[in-house]
This record gives sequence, structure tokens and C-alpha cells, in this order.
Amino acid sequence: MKKLQWVVWVALSIVTLCCEQKIQHSKVKESKDWLTECIGSPLTPEQEADIRKQINAEEKTAKIEEIFRRKRLAGFNGNVLIAQKGVVLYKNSFGYAHLRDKDSLNSKHTFQLASLSKPFTAIAVLKLKEAGKISLEDTIQRFFPDFPYKGIKISSLLCHRSGLPNYAYSFMDSVRHGRKFPANAEVMRWFATVKPTPQRYNIPERSFSYSNTNYLVLAAIVEKVSGMPFHAYLQKHVFGPLEMNRTFLITSPADPTQLRTVGHQYGRVIPKDYYDDVVGDKGIYSTTEDLYRFYKGLMGGCLINKKTLDEAFTPRSFERYGMRNYGYGFRLHLDEQQKTRYMYHTGWWKGYNTIMWMNKEDDFVIIILSNSYNRTVYEVKGLLDVLHEEVQSDDVEKDI
Repeated sequence: MKKLQWVVWVALSIVTLCCEQKIQHSKVKESKDWLTECIGSPLTPEQEADIRKQINAEEKTAKIEEIFRRKRLAGFNGNVLIAQKGVVLYKNSFGYAHLRDKDSLNSKHTFQLASLSKPFTAIAVLKLKEAGKISLEDTIQRFFPDFPYKGIKISSLLCHRSGLPNYAYSFMDSVRHGRKFPANAEVMRWFATVKPTPQRYNIPERSFSYSNTNYLVLAAIVEKVSGMPFHAYLQKHVFGPLEMNRTFLITSPADPTQLRTVGHQYGRVIPKDYYDDVVGDKGIYSTTEDLYRFYKGLMGGCLINKKTLDEAFTPRSFERYGMRNYGYGFRLHLDEQQKTRYMYHTGWWKGYNTIMWMNKEDDFVIIILSNSYNRTVYEVKGLLDVLHEEVQSDDVEKDI
């Protein structure tokens, strides 16, 4: 009997050991474990020290501090975070969340990203494409049969080659009468019903023509396909998985725990705009720290796979030779061989102006968020000189 018990105990021990080994080598399912697997564990003090020495972090930080000292003297009011190879070189806050109240900014304050929201909309669309729920060759009419402009593909919307007019300038007051802050669905209905149909800028795929309508339509498509409000889709598939806990869409249910800034122009608060609740082209509020999580998640393949990410970073417009181009949701800065060197996006909306500038080769990101319009936000050449050499141009486009 004792011998039989011993045999059973040994057998159970072997089974338990095998199961434990299997679990150790399996793909864990919990979100926190998934995120660690995706972007890697935090650097140990020893690893960070080695990287800081490798990239000459102390000297870079000192130079960056001097650049932002000058920006502050030029009126910069906002937050900044600059990181390279997993090391935060510089993080700081300048000025106030509300200029009149003189409440000092800190890293937890959220800023309206303006057109820096567009990369998130593009990622939302590309996730649906990876899930097989849409094709980039689909036209708008697959989802909105009454939309009046024919032959426009999702791919053309993503890279601003649709020729669609800007919704903000397309409708007379008589059309807009009624709801004070229309949502995407209402603007889509206006396009489908107003007579005469607003004149388009160009025929599809003829040329690049930046239009916020492209990303309004993309957000409407995400809602139609997913059956979820756009804010809920982003929370479930982007913000939540990356633990971007201080990021939200303007149309999300109000959360009093979020430290929200207000936008200023020439020192005055900008009131809510008529089109503030139209999203996809703008509307996301976030922090520098959450955007850094987005950068790491994006580059780590946490949101879309490498092949799809490469497609997003591929330039799509070559009507005119130059270093500036556009992919799927990202502005691109090209090298002399017309290959993508930098990926970035800017934003400008009702007192807010923003920029997120990335380089894959040297693994760095520059994040600058301002709630009091200031041109120096877009001046990144000096920062690029610090992070690496051979910068071609400081000429970036601001987006509204």
C-alpha cells in the first residue's frame, strides 16, 4: 500500500512539474503581463546606467534644459518629455493649467492633442483591418451608402488623398441650426442630405490634400463596424491595454479625477468650439507620460504588427519632391533617398498646440504639449541636433 502511495505521489509530482513548465513558457493572458511581454520589463538601475553612459545622457540633458530655458523665455507654457533608448532624458512642466488661476502644471495634467489625435484614429482603423473586419480598399459607401462622394477608399482617407472638403467650412448656418455641438454622425448626415453637396477639393488619389474630414469619416467607420462609441473603442483597444490611464476622448463620460487644462490664445481662455465634439481628427486629451507609453507600445508591436506599422510609416504622396510626406495617420520626414527617417504629428486647436516626433533608428521620442499657443513648440531642430547629428530641416507643418 505504501509503495502504491509513493508511486502515485511521484506521478502527480511529475505532472505538476510539467504543467508548471508549460505555464512558464506559455503566453500569459493578463493585461499587465501582456504589456510587459510586449514592451519589456522596466530597466534595472544597472541597465539604465549603462544606457545613459552609452548615449551620453548627462550632456544631452544639459543641452535640452538650455533649449527649454529659451523656449520658456519665448512664452512656452506646457509639458515636455524626451526619451531615448528607454531612458527619460528630460521631463518638465512650465507655467499653468489655467493662466488666470496660476495653478502650476505638473506631469499629470491632460492636454487636448488636437491633430496629434490622428495617429490614434489611424491605429484604430488599422486594428480593424488586422482583425479582418475591413479592407483598406473598402469605399465609404460600404458603411455609409448615402455618403455623396463616390470611389473614396479607406486608404485614401488615411493618407489625405480623398479630395474631401473640410467639414468646418462646408456648411451654412442654416444647415448647422439645431444641435449646438454636433457629433460625427450628424456631420455625416449633413454631407448626405445637404443640397447642393459641398464641392470637393479634388478627385480621389489625384494628390495630397490635408482635410480633417478624412479622420471624422474614419472615426465614424470605426463606430459603425465596431458597434461602439469611438471613445469606448479607443479605451478598450488602445488606452486600456497600454494603461494610458490619463488619456480620454472629449466625448467620454466626465471624470473629475482627471487634471484637465484649458486652451489659451494671447493669454485668454478659448471657449468650447462649435465643432469640439467632432472627433477622430482631434479630441483626445492626454499627458506626456501616457504618450510615452503610446510610443513604446507602438514601436513594441503592442497595438499593430510590424508589417502594418511599416505600412503606416510608408510615404504615400510623391506629386512634389521634398522631405515632407504623409503615411497612414503619421506625418513623415524623409531622407535624401525618399525613405522615412522621422515619424511625427503636430496639432493646433483652440489655444492648444502639440508635437510628437519619433525616430526609429536611434529610438527617441520628443513630446511637447502646450495649452497656450506658442510657435516654439514646433521648433525641434535644436533638439534633434542634441539627440543625433545630420538634421536636414526644422520646417514642420502644424495641423488643425
